[in-house]
Formats: sequence, C-alpha cells, structure tokens
Amino acid sequence: MKKSILIIVALFTLFSCKDASKENTNSGTKKVIETKFPSAIIPFMDKWKILLGDGTYVDSLTNYQKDNFFYVATEEETNWVVYKTPNSGITSRTSSNTRTELGEKAHWIPETGGKLTGTLKVQHVSTTGNANVASSYAVVVGQIHSDEGHENEPLKIFYKKFPGHTKGSIFWNYEINTEGDNSGRWDFSRAVWGYDFSVVGKDATTNPAEPKDGIELGETFSYEVNVHKGIMYLTFKSDGHDTKTFTKSLLKSDFATKSKIPQQVIDMYASKRAVSVEREIAYAGEVNYFKQGAYNQANGKSTKSEIYGGDITKQYANGSYAEVWFKEATVGKSTAPEKEL
Repeated sequence: MKKSILIIVALFTLFSCKDASKENTNSGTKKVIETKFPSAIIPFMDKWKILLGDGTYVDSLTNYQKDNFFYVATEEETNWVVYKTPNSGITSRTSSNTRTELGEKAHWIPETGGKLTGTLKVQHVSTTGNANVASSYAVVVGQIHSDEGHENEPLKIFYKKFPGHTKGSIFWNYEINTEGDNSGRWDFSRAVWGYDFSVVGKDATTNPAEPKDGIELGETFSYEVNVHKGIMYLTFKSDGHDTKTFTKSLLKSDFATKSKIPQQVIDMYASKRAVSVEREIAYAGEVNYFKQGAYNQANGKSTKSEIYGGDITKQYANGSYAEVWFKEATVGKSTAPEKEL
C-alpha cells in the first residue's frame, strides 16, 4: 500500500513539473538580457568624457550607457556603439548645436600629435532644414578641437544628405586659426565622396542634384586622422569607393594673406561678413584634442530645422535628430606615414 502511494506521488510530481515547465515556456516570461555597454564594444572609453544631447555630462564611461543617446545596438551579430542626439537640446557653451559626442581627456599640441580612427555608418540626419544653408541635414562624426586661443576646429568630418536623396556627401572642413579677433573666421572644405560644404540649394526648398559618388545612410566607411610632427594626414575608405587621402599642415598657414583666401570662401562668406586671414603659424604650439560621435549640425536657428519646441521625444518620432553608429575606433599616439612630408 505504501509503495503504491509513493508511486502515485512520484508520478504526480513528474507531471506537475512538466506542466509547470510548459506553463513557464508559454507564459511569455522574458529572458534576462545582460546590458551591453559601449565600453565593452569599443574599449577605449576610459580615455574619453561625453556630452549627451539632453545636457548630460559624464567623465567616466566604463560600464556607462544611456537609452536613446549612447548605447549598444546589435545588427546581424555585429555590435555597434550608437550616438544619437536631437536637433534641439542642451548644448555646450561654445555651440548652438546639440551633440552626443566624446571628448578626449588627453590634450596635445600638433608637434606632438595623435591618431584617431573610426569605422562607422550614419543611420539618420535631420529631414528638415534650409537647403541653401551649408550645415543643414548634416552631422559631424569626428573632430580636432582647440582648447585655447579662439578654440576653433582644425578638423571637422561631416556627413550630409539632402532630403529625397539616396546618397549623401562626406567632406572635411578646416577652420582657420584667425589672426587677431575671431570675427572673420571661416571654414575651407574638401570633398571626400560627394560634395564639399559649399554646395547648397539655390533657395531654401530646392536641393542640388544628388551626388553620383556619395555614401548612403547605413553604408559603412572609415577614417583615420593622424597628426604627426604637425602635419595632419587623413585617410578615408569605404567598399566600392576610391580610397581618399589628404594632408594639411597645422604648423604653417596656407591662408596667411588675402590673396591666399580660396574663392570657395569668398563665395560663401564675403557677402555676409569680412573674411580674415589666418596667423602664419596656424595651430602651432596650441593645445588640441580629438572628438568623436554625433555632433548634430541641424538647429532651429541657422538651419531652420524643426525642433518641436525642444521636445526630444517628438523630435525622435518625427525625424529631427542625428544618429551615428561606430563598430570600431581607436585613439592614441601618431604614427609615421608611408610618405612623410
């Protein structure tokens, strides 16, 4: 009798466990998914601080992420660090544009130099703006920024795509280190793929023709910024596109006299204000640092981009934001280029 009771109890327990297991499987119980931090994907995060598009400032990025601004996305088993920022948010003291962007903790002078690399794709730029304002529909994905003097930018790497176009442009700008006051400062732009900064629409609502050799949203490309012994060496690569290289001295100006100011600059700036010359030694001896991420160039003031009263949720829902994904990046000492100037 006791043996029969034990058998019945055992069978009841077995079937109860099976039913419970089935119930748990079908109940939609969520798996506990471990958070992936950007610092686990690109491990140089200890060398950076960050400013997010909502004004959040963080100087310790190991095991840090923030939803909707700085986080990890996985696509086809590849992990990407996402930098996302609205058209309108809380900005830095020197800019009217929002950013979710790293700022290098280490500082250096051009003579000492440094190297920054990134492999990335731009997933979104603002869909509103003024077609004849050069910074509309654009995001900066890498920079060199001065930390003294005028605090100008010897390098900004842009991605820009006009609404309705499939392909966008990648170009880089050099901002002069102005002689005297900074009221006459300007950028000189060089195209990588597609157009340079100066190509705009004929009016606020008319776009130029789509660039034939441009880069699409979601198309991967890479850049290397190598400042070695005061010379900036730039390399851009993307599958299906010609590799592009550029060199620019940061120690001796190309624009120290009025006659050396490029026609591109005169056409873009002279009708608006006076254009100054650059000091002869450019950025020599001046403290600089790298920046990387998404520095949104769209805003409600100069580009007339839609900002929905600054409501970030509405901006994200209606295309008023920039979003950039990086899967690889490095920062460190400069290296001697193959052909050193």
